[in-house]
This record gives sequence, structure tokens and C-alpha cells, in this order.
Amino acid sequence: MILLGFRLPLSVVECSQYLGICALPGCKYKDVRRSLQRDVDELKNQGVQDLFVFCTRGELNKYRVPSLLEVYEQHGFTVHHTPFPDGDVPELEQCCQILAELQVCLQRNRRTLIHCYGGLGRSALIAACLLLQLSLTMTANKAIEILREHRGGGAIQTVKQYNFLHEFREKYTAYKESREASTERSVSR
Repeated sequence: MILLGFRLPLSVVECSQYLGICALPGCKYKDVRRSLQRDVDELKNQGVQDLFVFCTRGELNKYRVPSLLEVYEQHGFTVHHTPFPDGDVPELEQCCQILAELQVCLQRNRRTLIHCYGGLGRSALIAACLLLQLSLTMTANKAIEILREHRGGGAIQTVKQYNFLHEFREKYTAYKESREASTERSVSR
């Protein structure tokens, strides 16, 4: 169990792995006073290998962990820094890249954790997209329900995130088809 957050069992989409989701380690903001060293030690103790960070550099400065990415690397974690603004959604191509990297980690049985500031908005959005990508029968509403069941009612925080999830599968399919078509065109030339 990841003490900083929780482990989302991917068994709901017939995957034997878990995906860790947590709030920003080491955060010092308003009434939150986390110890970066204690949080990093906990991640190491839990066997986390890959960390996906969705906070911008500006947020890391604001929350007083400006060297977080470097600290992660110094402790041997593989860092995937793919920031997008709080309350927002990633560009579709960026989302697809995050999901592709997540799937590689899961296929290699690597303990993987994702986080943003609170572990509710951006992280829950990416986790829900992963559920939709891994299962053709998963619906956006079911993915949201699963995330809220595990992470609380604050998961998937904005209308923009809610709408992105409901449009994700259709946009993802179109994106994949356009990528395949461009690959086929370049190969046949």
C-alpha cells in the first residue's frame, strides 16, 4: 500500500498491475507540511520505480519542492515529467504519450506512481484514460466512479476533465487511425 496515496487495482480492466496515485511529495503549502525526505524514503520502501509528474515547474516552485525531479533522479527513480496546468487536460498527443509510457511500465511489471498537486484532478484524469484505453467495455462514467470510489469525490475535478473523459475514446481512436495512416503513407513512398 502506498501511504502517500493509494494503489488503483487495474484488475477491473483485466490487468494484474496496480497504479499508484498520490499528492505531491514534499509539498509545503498552506496547511500542508510534508517532508520530502520522508516521502521519498516511503516511495523507495514501497518499491516505486517510475514516477509520472504532471505538475509544472512553476507549481513545484510554488509548493516549495523546486528540485523534486532532480531529487527523484538522485534516488534512482525513472522520472516522466509531462506537465499540464492544474484543472486542465493535456493535449491529446501528450495524453497518448503518457498512456503509452504508462503501458510500457505496466507491461514491464514496474511499480509506477503518478501524481499532480493533490492526486485528484490531473492524476485521476490520466488514470481514468488508462482504464478506458485498457478496456473496450469500460465507460467514462464507470472510470470516474472507480476513481472516486478509490480517491474520493474530488477525483476528476473540472467540467473540462469530465468532458475530456467522455470524448476520449472517440478522439483516441481517430488519433490512432491518423497516426497509422501517416505511417502507411510514409512507408509506401
